[in-house]
Amino acid sequence: MVNKVTTQNIIAVIPAAGVGRRMGANLPKQYLKILGKTILEHTILKLISVKQISRIVVAASKSDPYIADIIKPYSDVITLVEGGQERADSVLAGLNAIEASANTWVLVHDAARPCVLTADINNLISQCIKLERGGILASPVADTMKRDDGNLNISKTEQRKGMWHAYTPQMFKLLELKQAISKGLANQAEITDEASAMEYIGKPVLLVESNNCNIKVTRPDDLALAEFFLQKSIESNKE
Repeated sequence: MVNKVTTQNIIAVIPAAGVGRRMGANLPKQYLKILGKTILEHTILKLISVKQISRIVVAASKSDPYIADIIKPYSDVITLVEGGQERADSVLAGLNAIEASANTWVLVHDAARPCVLTADINNLISQCIKLERGGILASPVADTMKRDDGNLNISKTEQRKGMWHAYTPQMFKLLELKQAISKGLANQAEITDEASAMEYIGKPVLLVESNNCNIKVTRPDDLALAEFFLQKSIESNKE
């Protein structure tokens, strides 16, 4: 299932082995359809539209019955690998399928974030390369943040100043990210995204502000909002 990828420019990795239990659907959320295409296909097309991305690695479950048909029209730019139990395992599987080079950058993006703006991805790429530092798309927290006590009661109000919502894509040097995730997994650290892996090994991570349309489709209500943003994007591109 795995073929090594020759690196040119930037390689994108999409971890797509999750089942999306919170969606409550009868199939993984990345295969739900919006405007006639699956969420995963919208995400793939968004990454393909970024000129500096030369290849996409998709990490899917070994038993996934849908992935082959989804990626078939894009087989010239997609490499399929077997994903793992957790997100970090799937990302690492994708990284291991890329020919290693000290100058290779990787861009990891959630399968269920189809609405990210191409302009925001391009800005992330530009900032990371310019500063020679890994970074993520993110948005400053605007709401008052409450911490619960474990029983759905408020235990305290958190200071929102300096707090950001972490989005994807997240972009890092290939070898550094492989080292970070491998070390984190080996030490059973909590690796919730690529930035947290880099934080674990003490690497600085750049925050690049993203448009708030970059939602992650997680619950049923998110589908209508994602459709709105995607339709708006389609209409904007026609103008």
